[in-house]
Amino acid sequence: MIPAITRILRLAFGQKQAAPRKAGLQDLTRIRQALAASFEDCLGEAADRLRRRIELARTPQELWLLRNDAFQIIAHRHDQSVASERINGLLPAFEGWIDSRQIGRV
Repeated sequence: MIPAITRILRLAFGQKQAAPRKAGLQDLTRIRQALAASFEDCLGEAADRLRRRIELARTPQELWLLRNDAFQIIAHRHDQSVASERINGLLPAFEGWIDSRQIGRV
């Protein structure tokens, strides 16, 4: 409720949120490693395909969109609660790189 009110007040008073920063190579590497580590115990074709997609991603936004695929792979290997815990654990890796309005827990 409070975030919604804050957003409304920002819009009403013209206060804009800071745009996400541009990620450098080291930043992307750190995010890639965190995402890949979230499903490192998962094997199979889908997991291997996701690992390749993570390596090809060029921006934090592209990596952010791959979280859903990671969730599915983790949930298939373990269960949804483990998948939620691991994906939610990635939030700190994406803070500052993704618009704060897009960041949310699973």
